[in-house]
Amino acid sequence: MFGIVRPCSHRLGERLKAEWMAHLCGLCLALRRDHGQFARIVTNYDGLLISVLTDAQAGPAEGSRRTAGPCALRGMRTASVARGEGARLAAAVSLVLAAAKVRDHVADRDGLLARRPVAAAARRVAAGWGRAGARSGGAVGFDTGVLVEAVDRQLGLETLAGYGTPILTVTEPTETATAAAFAHTAVLAGRPDNARPLAEAGRLFGRLAHLLDAVEDQESDALSGAWNPLTATGTPRAQARRLADDALHGIRLALRDAEFADGKLVHLLLVHELRRSVDRAFAPYDPQQPPRPHPHQPGAPRGFLPGCGAFLLVCCTCQMCCADEYEGPWSRKKREGCCSDCDCDCPCDGCDGCDGCCDGCDCCCPCDGC
Repeated sequence: MFGIVRPCSHRLGERLKAEWMAHLCGLCLALRRDHGQFARIVTNYDGLLISVLTDAQAGPAEGSRRTAGPCALRGMRTASVARGEGARLAAAVSLVLAAAKVRDHVADRDGLLARRPVAAAARRVAAGWGRAGARSGGAVGFDTGVLVEAVDRQLGLETLAGYGTPILTVTEPTETATAAAFAHTAVLAGRPDNARPLAEAGRLFGRLAHLLDAVEDQESDALSGAWNPLTATGTPRAQARRLADDALHGIRLALRDAEFADGKLVHLLLVHELRRSVDRAFAPYDPQQPPRPHPHQPGAPRGFLPGCGAFLLVCCTCQMCCADEYEGPWSRKKREGCCSDCDCDCPCDGCDGCDGCCDGCDCCCPCDGC
């Protein structure tokens, strides 16, 4: 639910940090405005990329920002937040995918969802989110049916997948869903020529999201007996890393083919920070860096409603950002805080490792002299 692109605020710099927070808060408030307070729990880092992409293509526009009131997650400060069709599309996508996740938990009878009354309540919540997401998507011209169809197809593929099944067969539905969402940002921004390269960037982003989730959860899935795509298909981690690196390269090339009014934040998130996400996911298995020990095994996964309460706790206590390690609200798996591995002395930190992707441009980093 939290996403794979989790930038450290120190690396963003003041201006881009403000922009990133504007989109994160804009997604949260769009969910509240259109769907009620409870819908805000589906706010996630990857969903806000939809809003970021739309804004980056359209450029500054009157009415694209508004001042939001104090919020506990901002230290009770006001802030300028994103508004408009990009935030509404991000909210629609987040709701539909969250509804699918809830239905999946109900089908697996996870935690309290094994109890019929709780499962029935969760089904009603998921159905409501699905309808709400479809309405919001329709309001901005996006058919969320492609997301629903992809999720349904994913479940079928996982049932049929076995040892020797190509891993890209399993990731395809996620790729298709994210490609559609990314491409529609070009329609909203009035840049139809961007639809093709952004669809390609979205397809590869979906592949990465699926692969990184599988890599990060493989060890705990083995302990709990949960299904994992890498284990089920017999895909070696070395092959998964090659596919991830290829996807990173493809996203960088696709973004070069798209035109942006201001692509600095897009570039930083989908080139620099996404590369960090890949390095972070595979780092524990780097032979030069032995895995960090986890003396305590994760407890049983929480049900949907207890997980919501745990989510609010880790948010309001800043564990998701500042803790070296915290317990996932629903899965109870060990997660690293966004800033746990960062070198905060320099806001760009590693521009020399981008393989020349920033040569001749001024869009890569918040600091001068990249």
